[in-house]
Amino acid sequence: MAERSEVEGILASVETESGANLLALVEASPVLLVFLRHFGCTFCRKTISDVAELKDELAERGVRPVFVHLGTPEIAKAHFNYYGLGEVERVYDPEARIYQDATFGLLRTNAFSHFFKPKVWMGWLNGGLRKHGFGRIQNDGSQMPGVFFIRDGMIVRRFVHRTIADEVDYRALTV
Repeated sequence: MAERSEVEGILASVETESGANLLALVEASPVLLVFLRHFGCTFCRKTISDVAELKDELAERGVRPVFVHLGTPEIAKAHFNYYGLGEVERVYDPEARIYQDATFGLLRTNAFSHFFKPKVWMGWLNGGLRKHGFGRIQNDGSQMPGVFFIRDGMIVRRFVHRTIADEVDYRALTV
């Protein structure tokens, strides 16, 4: 687990698309930091949708969702607007600098191999494709996603995906 100074160090070096400093956001309220894979990914679209469904509950509990993505701000804006999260703070990380920081420990994998995992097929068949569509791999399809609940400058809980179809219990992460 990363030390507080390590977490604060990386957060202090990150600005959101709106110009807010990530450490300042964490100091103001707990943050659910959500790393997306890419916007062509069915499961990343599902992630945005899942958080959108919980946005009022998260707000009531004082938890601010912040998303980190590899796509352009224009593409991100369109996706977040579609799911009703147009005003959410977003971090554009085209070089995956934050993703690859040891503080978060996000995995990289063979993007193509995901298509052959039974869990991925089941996710697609259980409504993923119908609800969120299927797009081409954009940016870095090998970068895996993850979710971190950060409070008082510390990562309190984390979920590091092993497959692109892993389901996150956002409520359990943010208690």
